[in-house]
Amino acid sequence: MKKLFALLLTIAMVLSVTACGGKSAPASSGGSDAGTTPSAPDGAKKVTVGLIQLTEHPSLDEIRETITSRLAEKAAENGLDIQVNYQNGQGDTSTINTICQQFVANQVDVIVAIATPAAQGAAAAAENSGIPVVFSAVTDPVAAGLVASIEAPGGSITGTSDAIPVEKIFSLAQELTPDVKSYGLIYNTSEDNSLSVIAQVKDYLEGKGIPYTEGAVTTSADVQSSARNLLERCDAVFAPIDNTVASAMAVLADEAIKAKKPVYVAADSMVADGGLATVGVNYTNLGSQTADMVLKVLTGTPAGEIPVEILRDNAIVINGNTARAIGVDISKYGPNDADIVSALS
Repeated sequence: MKKLFALLLTIAMVLSVTACGGKSAPASSGGSDAGTTPSAPDGAKKVTVGLIQLTEHPSLDEIRETITSRLAEKAAENGLDIQVNYQNGQGDTSTINTICQQFVANQVDVIVAIATPAAQGAAAAAENSGIPVVFSAVTDPVAAGLVASIEAPGGSITGTSDAIPVEKIFSLAQELTPDVKSYGLIYNTSEDNSLSVIAQVKDYLEGKGIPYTEGAVTTSADVQSSARNLLERCDAVFAPIDNTVASAMAVLADEAIKAKKPVYVAADSMVADGGLATVGVNYTNLGSQTADMVLKVLTGTPAGEIPVEILRDNAIVINGNTARAIGVDISKYGPNDADIVSALS
């Protein structure tokens, strides 16, 4: 009798585990954001989004996380069952190209590309495939060769731009550090997004009669030596939304703090990593707008007919600890005037 009871108990346990296992979410390839839309309605159209991010750093991560969460939130009401296949390009052109070519081979329904090099890789791979591309965080999509114009992108590509207000950043710099008379410009000459912004900065500084020195870098390992050189020769440093510099922002900030000089940047994440200040875009809003464009494409609107969107709502972001470390007074900026972050201890 005991043996019979034990056998029945074992069978019951096996059946229980099997039943629970049958309710688990389907497996999906890709990174941590990959997955199928929760609670997809019956009859929902199943679609796959190939999501590629240039590399990992806070601004790009914020965009990606917002895109994936908003797609999941809005999928059901758009009649969609969305699977996101997230891949990281590791900052390498060859890797980006391979990933995008695989997306095309797998016939994903749309490719979402975060940052200019990723968008360029996606556009090249998807050309003539009929697969639309939606990019995010591309500073100048026209100069990058992605679209014909902001208003009428054409082809099968559109997206959002994180173009920065150069004049506003330097006006803020004048308020915070009025004694600054010269700037060092640090950027990677291989990043189209950086070249576009640097061209605007040069025009602005030349128009104001403010001298500048350029400090080009090729890899993040070059940032420290370039920063030291610029800080010896200039009163302040400016860095655009440059993925190479951003990946070594803590190094640049440390050198600037040692020199007691400010670094003005073009992204709020670079302020969080030690830059003094910026007037920049909200990357959560950028990701949300990108996701909404993806939903339009997935529900039938041709990508090339959707104008590129540029965020116009900018915010002042200041690192309080950096300001204190280099002796900059930010007392005039209250909670309603600026976002004060303190990333450094």
